[in-house]
Amino acid sequence: MFQNIKEDLNNAMQRDPAARNKLEVFLTYPGVHAVWNYRICHWLWNHNIKLLARSFANRARRRTGIEIHPAAKIGKRFFIDHGIGVVIGETAEIGDDVMLYHNVTLGAIRFMHGKRHPTIGNNVTIGAGAKILGPINVPDGAKIRFNQVVLNDVYIGDKEVTYDI
Repeated sequence: MFQNIKEDLNNAMQRDPAARNKLEVFLTYPGVHAVWNYRICHWLWNHNIKLLARSFANRARRRTGIEIHPAAKIGKRFFIDHGIGVVIGETAEIGDDVMLYHNVTLGAIRFMHGKRHPTIGNNVTIGAGAKILGPINVPDGAKIRFNQVVLNDVYIGDKEVTYDI
């Protein structure tokens, strides 16, 4: 657990040029706090303590402005910068080394059972205000520009990995 905390602090220092020191990140970064809370809630969820997991997740949402469902699957070195308004749905899957900015939604487009949220690959950056909706795939290395609405699988082009509508 302490190794994960150290890794998250180092990740924040690398990804955010405004981060001055690890103590500041530890005490004041809501994106880091939301991820730490998620990891506890996810453990509870996987051990069938679902009501407590949802209760803790709701508390974290009120404190950070970031909503992450405890059943979502999130990889290592996940960073949320300026996280207000981030929503990550129940069946979302996020790879390693992913960065989200504020107001990003990884959501569903309709009521249905089963997989209904996006799968995000490794080393992906998703810009502020982007909405990635439905059971779609975003490949490794993709960069989703700010305010984009993505409703279909993202394919990497010859020169650039940025999704444009």
